[in-house]
Formats: sequence, structure tokens, C-alpha cells
Amino acid sequence: MSFSIRVLALAASLSLGAGLADADDLKAALIYGRTGPLEAYAKQTETGFTMGLEYATKGTMLVAGRKIVIVPKDDQGKPDLAKTALTEAYEDDGAEIAVGTTSSPATIAMLPVAEEHKKILIVEPAVADQITGEKWNRYIFRTSRNSTQDAISNAGAIGAPGVQIGVLAVDNAFGRDGVAAFRSALTKTGATLAAEEYAPASTTDFTAVGQRLFDALKDKPGKKLIWFVWAGATNPLAKLADMDPGRYAIGFAAAGNILPALIAYKRFPGLEGATYYYYDIPHNPINDWLVAEHRKRFNAPPDYFTCGGFAAAMALVASLEKTAGSTDAEKLIPAMEGLKFQTPKGEMMFRKEDHQALQSMFAFKIKVDPNLAWGVPELTKELRMEDMDVPIRNKR
Repeated sequence: MSFSIRVLALAASLSLGAGLADADDLKAALIYGRTGPLEAYAKQTETGFTMGLEYATKGTMLVAGRKIVIVPKDDQGKPDLAKTALTEAYEDDGAEIAVGTTSSPATIAMLPVAEEHKKILIVEPAVADQITGEKWNRYIFRTSRNSTQDAISNAGAIGAPGVQIGVLAVDNAFGRDGVAAFRSALTKTGATLAAEEYAPASTTDFTAVGQRLFDALKDKPGKKLIWFVWAGATNPLAKLADMDPGRYAIGFAAAGNILPALIAYKRFPGLEGATYYYYDIPHNPINDWLVAEHRKRFNAPPDYFTCGGFAAAMALVASLEKTAGSTDAEKLIPAMEGLKFQTPKGEMMFRKEDHQALQSMFAFKIKVDPNLAWGVPELTKELRMEDMDVPIRNKR
């Protein structure tokens, strides 16, 4: 049975689909890019969300006596479709709460819809700072990390006095927010951001941007690195490596990623960065259950966004337990503000001021395991939520 079919079978077993719902059921919309450039991320979110609901409800799919029914909506990673999907979920499908979506631009398009309908949207897995920054409203809570959390953790992992860094980022809200946050975080380390390059997510030929980064760095003194802020099917790390930056004494650094992307990291033992999640790093009962069950069901470990979907499910159930099953936003908002909840990567907390989930990040160094197809992010330091000064960026 293929991976995607197994995911759908799991989802069906957990009451996925509005058509199965009764009048008293609690409908939760899952908006995600099930097809499109980020479908690998979306499918992991789906798997994690359904498994998280199973774990949080002890297999019953009940919270405060109400059965949770997932209403899935594919936005294809497109902002206009995401906005329509969330509107339809609230208005036509009777969804009382929503989770999503995969793409940052698509998520930004959905934020006003939640505010208009006065219903909670739990953002997972979109990262752009704007979501809990200038585009935020009080109905938005986010379990996924934001660009600044990525930036602080990665700057701490690779930044040091005299280090010269060039960045290649995807040309959208995720990439530009990520670079802006990294630029700010890097100033505290003594490193220099020497060059920035942006390319569309659909890019397959990185020759021009790669050469511009090489030209910007090659004559700089000291340690020289290229860091990536990328999401999509194409792997720029491998493409730039093929251009032989070593002739200029230029190396690479990178944030964590999904296992298929980590295959490229195996070429670079010792490569450093920081990650949101890698299945072998956290040690707690929830992650132990997730890893064991995921291996049993899919013959593979859980991945980066599987953890995120699981975290969103844990937050949803913990919130509804506090409100005795009520999805009234005026009850949910005070219940969720300051809420601490457990996830596979450890404890998270929704910050009251902007509803961003504060959480640990993990600095790593890549090691090679001949028994694994990917480079292994070996933990060098856990950056706990209290270790990271994440700015509050909303203006409300």
C-alpha cells in the first residue's frame, strides 16, 4: 500500500470528511496544499494532525463528549483558493474551528476570513512573521514556528565574529520574512550578512543566483557560508554544491528540513544549522509514541511537518477541554492565551500578546549514518523557549 493511500486510510478511520458528521459533532476544517508545490509538507501535516487527534483523545475522537470530524480542503498552495476554502468551510460545511495552511502567502490570505467569521484559525505549518505580526488578528493562533524562531536558532548555530554569510531565499513572504529576521538575529553574533539572493519557488536553474553569491563572498576574509531559506520541490543546496563553491573556500549552512531534503545534506558531514524537529532528537512519551506508531503504520519515521500537524491537534484538544467543548471564540481566546500544551518536540505555549507558540528549537551538526539515506541532524544544543528573545511584531 502506498504512503498516500495509507494516510487516507488513517484519515478515514478517524472520521475525516464532513459527510460523516452528525448534528452534535464538532467540525474542524483542515486547509492545506494537498496538491501543488508543497504537497509533501501538506501530506505530513495531515498525517500528524490525524495521529495527534487520536493520541490526544485516546483514540475516541471525542472532546467534551463531542466527536471531532475533520473537514479537509485543498488550497493547492494558492492564496485565492485558500481564502475561498476557509470561507466555504465556515459557511457551507459548518466548521467551527480551522487549522492551516501550508503556504505562508495562502495563510496570509485566510487571516481576514477568520476575523470576519469570528472563528479561531490555528496556523500550521506556515512560518512568515507577518502571520503573527502586522497581518495578525485576535482569532489567529499559531503552533508552527515563525521566521524569527528559525532565524534566532540558526544565527546562534552558525554566526560568529568574522563569519561572512550569503543567503539564498525563496521569493515570497516566507523567504523575505525569513531573511529579514535572520539579518536582525545575525547582528548579535558578530557575523556579517554579505549578500542576499531571491528566486521564485518554481526555480530549477540556480546558476545565476549561485554565481552572484559566489562573487559576493569569494574575496571576503575568514569563514564563508551560504545559508538557505527555501521551501519547495527543488533543492538549491544540491544545485549550488554542483557548482563547486569549494574553489572559493565557500561552505554551506542550512536549517532543518524534511527527510527527502536531508538526503542532500549527507554530502556535507559537519554542516551546521538549527531545526524545528527531527524524530530522533526529542525524548518524551509523546514523541516515543509518535515514532513507534508511525514506523508501525508507514514503515518510516515521522517527519518535520508530521510533528507540526500533531502539535496543532494537541493544541486544539487542550483548548477545547478548557472550554468544555465550546468553540465560541470569546471563550476560546482567553482559554488559549497563555495555554501550555505538550507536543512531540516538547512543551509549547501560546503567547498572550500575539498567540505565537513559543517552543524549543534544536541546533545540530550533520553526521553520516551509512544505514540511512539522509544526513542526520545530531543535536548540539537545545534552544528552549526561554532562551530565545522572540520579538512581538503585531501592531494591535
